[in-house]
Amino acid sequence: MTANTGASPLKVLTFAGSLRRESYNRSLIRAAVELAPADMEVELFDLAAVPLYDGDVEEAGDPEGVVRFKQAIAAADGVIMATPEYNHGVPGVMKNAIDWASRPPRDAVLAHKPVAIFGASPGITGTARGQSQLRQAFEFTESYCMPQPEVLVFRAHEKFDAEGRLTDERTRQGVARFMAAFADWVRRCQR
Repeated sequence: MTANTGASPLKVLTFAGSLRRESYNRSLIRAAVELAPADMEVELFDLAAVPLYDGDVEEAGDPEGVVRFKQAIAAADGVIMATPEYNHGVPGVMKNAIDWASRPPRDAVLAHKPVAIFGASPGITGTARGQSQLRQAFEFTESYCMPQPEVLVFRAHEKFDAEGRLTDERTRQGVARFMAAFADWVRRCQR
């Protein structure tokens, strides 16, 4: 755990790039909330409220779900994304969310925001390719993406129980380290 230096708690926003209620990545977020440092408040945002990006829609004004999403990012000290991996890449739901949050380009809520990525997949490589693609998107948004530690939960069906609880102790330890490292990362980026 990260020591509290007397400062107010860190506000962290998190969201999953899967719309399935029982997805491994939503379960990974629940574990992260449980294992977060005591001085970190974690809020979950449901991307189901964010429609497909459309420049014509944006020109008429951000839809309510997008407004709430951008407000949640702006209010957070940092953002953690749990991404699945579909067909060797980042899923459309996740990329769509990043596209909305990157607008308008000169005044985007993701600009200079500390971010971190983790993910879970039944596959043997976890979500390595999807995470790599997201890191590329953050070059454009000028977000400060935490480089290490990585959490790539592979063979997720063996690490979560039927209720979606993360039961694999080694993975739990990795998630706890990830959350403590993100708290440190956010503080470093705030200096």
